[in-house]
Amino acid sequence: MLRFWNFCLVIDIHCHLLAEVDDGPKSWDVSQEMCRMAVADGIEHIVATPHANERYRYDREYLASLLNVLREKVGPAPKFSLGCDFHLSYENLQDVMLVPERYCIEGTRYLLVELSNYGVPVQMDDTFSALRDKGMTPVITHPERNPIMQQNPQRILKWIELGCVVQVTASAVTGFWGERVWRTAQWLLKRNAVHVLASDAHDTKNRIPNLSAARKEVADEFGDNLATALVDGNPRAIVNGQPLPYFPEPVT
Repeated sequence: MLRFWNFCLVIDIHCHLLAEVDDGPKSWDVSQEMCRMAVADGIEHIVATPHANERYRYDREYLASLLNVLREKVGPAPKFSLGCDFHLSYENLQDVMLVPERYCIEGTRYLLVELSNYGVPVQMDDTFSALRDKGMTPVITHPERNPIMQQNPQRILKWIELGCVVQVTASAVTGFWGERVWRTAQWLLKRNAVHVLASDAHDTKNRIPNLSAARKEVADEFGDNLATALVDGNPRAIVNGQPLPYFPEPVT
């Protein structure tokens, strides 16, 4: 594992590390420990992604102020950006069309989109196309963990053809979420249908800020070039608002 971090620092674009915000850390002490763990794992930049859904109200200005508090507490490392874990509710979609910068990763037009576990409507193609028409790039978060997508992963390939980016949970690649999730992640990897690995970390015990273990798994099975693209090249392009350097045609 250490051989990777001698040459490469990485970026985590999906992490719940703001204290007392949603289902992430319950205290600033835990939030700071998550940051220390991330830095120890080679993560130099984290996108804080509080939920934006019916349960958790998303107040961008307030969350930005909390991120500034965290910056003061942890110092220069890691670096931070603010984004969100965006739920595709009717109200959210209406608002994001009017004010994309409220929800996209700051300074970019990349929008992390979380699919519902209870229903993915047939008109989702139209929704993603509408976001693209407004200049946004949907980043579909952890589809391998979605029970509906597990049954019909071919839909994900169609969304990639529409210009969507796919983010798989790092711990899904290492088996943390069970065999079915692991198999779906493998199915996507084998079809060039994964663009980013991210931690989706929530705490310091189970869902931790770690990318190195998944990076090693991908490097061992698919090669170091792909592993580097998924934790460095592509997420670095995302936080800088640039096109992805690795975006192949999916294998159908």
